[in-house]
Amino acid sequence: MTRAPFKLGFLSLSLAAAFVAPGTAMAQDAVNAETGESIERIVTLGSRVNGRTATESASPIDIISADQLVDTGATELGKALQMSAPSFNFSSTTISDGSDIIRPATLRGLNPDQVLVLVNGKRRHQQALVNVQETIGKGSAGYDINAIPITAVERVEILRDGAAAQYGSDAIAGVINITLKSSEGGMISAEVGQTYEKDGEVNTVGINFGKEFDNGFFNGTLEYRDRGMTNRASPAEASLIGEWLSPSGEPVVRLHVGDADSENMYAWFNAGYNLGNTTELYAFGGISNRDGGSSGFFRGRGHPRTIEAIYPDGFLPRLETEADDQSIAVGVRGDLPNAWLWDASVVYGKNEFGFNSSNSANVSWYYEPHPDGGIYGETPTEAFDGELVFEQTTFNFDVNGTVDVANELLYLALGVELRQDSYQINPGDPVSWAYGRANDPDVEILTPYGTVAEAGIQGFPGFSPSQAVDADRDSYGAYVDAEYYVTPDFLLAGALRYEDYDIAGDNISGKLSARYDIDNDFSLRGTVATGFRAPGVQQIYYSQVLTNVVNGTLVETGTIANDDELARQFGIKELEEETSESVSLGLIKRFDNGFDLTMDAYQININDRIVLSESLTASVGAEFGEILEDNNLGAAQFFTNSVDTKTTGLDVIASYPTELMEGELKLTAAMSFMNTEVERVNSVSSLIPGDEIFSETQILRLEEGQPSEKATITADWTRNAWNVNVAFNYFGAVEGQAFTGVKKEWGGKWLTDASVGYDFTDNLNVRIGANNLFDTYPDEWGSEGSPFSDAGFKYGWETLPFGINGGYYYARLNYTF
Repeated sequence: MTRAPFKLGFLSLSLAAAFVAPGTAMAQDAVNAETGESIERIVTLGSRVNGRTATESASPIDIISADQLVDTGATELGKALQMSAPSFNFSSTTISDGSDIIRPATLRGLNPDQVLVLVNGKRRHQQALVNVQETIGKGSAGYDINAIPITAVERVEILRDGAAAQYGSDAIAGVINITLKSSEGGMISAEVGQTYEKDGEVNTVGINFGKEFDNGFFNGTLEYRDRGMTNRASPAEASLIGEWLSPSGEPVVRLHVGDADSENMYAWFNAGYNLGNTTELYAFGGISNRDGGSSGFFRGRGHPRTIEAIYPDGFLPRLETEADDQSIAVGVRGDLPNAWLWDASVVYGKNEFGFNSSNSANVSWYYEPHPDGGIYGETPTEAFDGELVFEQTTFNFDVNGTVDVANELLYLALGVELRQDSYQINPGDPVSWAYGRANDPDVEILTPYGTVAEAGIQGFPGFSPSQAVDADRDSYGAYVDAEYYVTPDFLLAGALRYEDYDIAGDNISGKLSARYDIDNDFSLRGTVATGFRAPGVQQIYYSQVLTNVVNGTLVETGTIANDDELARQFGIKELEEETSESVSLGLIKRFDNGFDLTMDAYQININDRIVLSESLTASVGAEFGEILEDNNLGAAQFFTNSVDTKTTGLDVIASYPTELMEGELKLTAAMSFMNTEVERVNSVSSLIPGDEIFSETQILRLEEGQPSEKATITADWTRNAWNVNVAFNYFGAVEGQAFTGVKKEWGGKWLTDASVGYDFTDNLNVRIGANNLFDTYPDEWGSEGSPFSDAGFKYGWETLPFGINGGYYYARLNYTF
């Protein structure tokens, strides 16, 4: 409880900032007029003062335009952000079930659920999928960034600052606000591309169209994208599960290690209508559908899980997934007396993630004895495995304006939020989860090899009726946010937020920010903040039994729901909230030649982080083993508040516009340095030692699984109809040891992207380019990865930030109207 004095003292300072005494404030637009500064992009993030720009903010904000996103050459929003914002990471995954389709998106090296995502300034719903495999963000359920098409995006604002006091739970690492297009006119774009290895074909076509009316506007987007699979597995020199070599004894590729194939369709809109001179009705939202296909581990000949009558040469189970996402926001905003504004809105979002297995089998279904003394001798090779559903409904009412105190302005914003989160697990076909046709665990079903048959379809055993969930949670919050110019050069901002969850309890978060303009070209800024993240309903209610690798062996691993009585038997407590304390200090320097520089250092301490434990076997202890055996499990894992961490970092961003060869050259450099340390591991269970509930493998992934250094250096040159863009992206070293238990470092790499565009007319542009121009790959795993490297895992798959696809080239056509 030694942290209490800091929290109480800090909250007092935040409250003082919210109601600071009068000074000599000056409206910032007047400052701009007097200094002759050009009009900058107005942002909606980090400040609720109308008209505030990014460079006037007391917090660091990145603004990434639609053109910048497109210039990356990426067709997915998550990948484009990774190539544009060094503090943002979008880790590539493979053989990781649903995480191959919805990849973990993180900010400042924290978890996917520790960053808040907004669309048009309104809270967006999270994904239904929980990352339960050995990937970045294990145990979290973040946001499906790729559910929003790039074609619909006007800009992305990234607030690199703790902002739970301003925006609520989850905003520990920062906030990402995605602003949709609202302009007149439109654009048709098409892109084709593939990797240097002639796989991973991408075909994308999108159309955006906007129309302004006398009383409003409408902007719509349709996009289709088809992405083919990539495979960088090497021929198997050895086997993991059964015999992997060809019948002749020759090595053969048995695995699919690379990107999953994915077919995506989107329909989005953004609209507004003036109900009168002072009131506007607005709405936005969209639907997206993504069908994906990935693979599991190969099952070889002679293994008890291989039914050789069906798969004489072994088989590779395939997971077919469907991610459906829909959202709609409707609101009314308008003017109040004395230049105050009000805004009332309702936002509904739903994410569904369905699992289907193919090229598989349920061994217990196949070998179950027949009443006449034989065996059934058949099993479906495909099944519906079940579905996860997350829904969120959020109501907000906000007001903001100014209060004249002694002839000076205090900027104030106040609001309330009501939210309901719900979670469902819908069971799959019986063959996907059952132990035999009768689903009777008391009847021992043996394979021809004398082993007990495993339950469920292989690759991804389905959700059973006993795992079905239909639960919800309510929460409400209220906040006050204030900004005040103590002097014309000194901005002070503060926020307080109270939130109450009907499961996790209540919390008060505070934030105090300041900015001091030493002169027109040099400013200092800093923030101290407390944060709060309630456990997600996904983390409370998710459960599953699936095949996992534990100590090099495939076993049935149960992820036990936190609200399940079985979790209490293992000594696991109910989840509580995560809390954080953060501090940042930065500078802004502008030079007469147009060179701009910002530097922001930060530290984020998070207490009681919610993690998914190690897969724990009977080796933990006799009592633990007995509970596993009683529940027909080989291993179990749990969501627990087990870890305290400290993350420190530095973000550096520089830009310089100049002239070159009679053209305009824009040079930018952005670098992120980050380090996370696990300071404490708390078991929370008397049956499980702390070093086992969250092992060295899991600690290593938290500390070294994401690049500690990341940089982007970009040169963009335009002359008449020509444009050339060159970007150098650096991804620092990462480490991991999942599955092998041997620590492996994959060294840092520079990747080069280049593209050339030409305007054939004012409306028609064609661009050709290459990402990873020099075909750079991660370090090879080598003998350290044995037996996985011998079985075909050439590069590993746990923590590779830029993937294993190598070079990619493309051609794009844009037509505006």
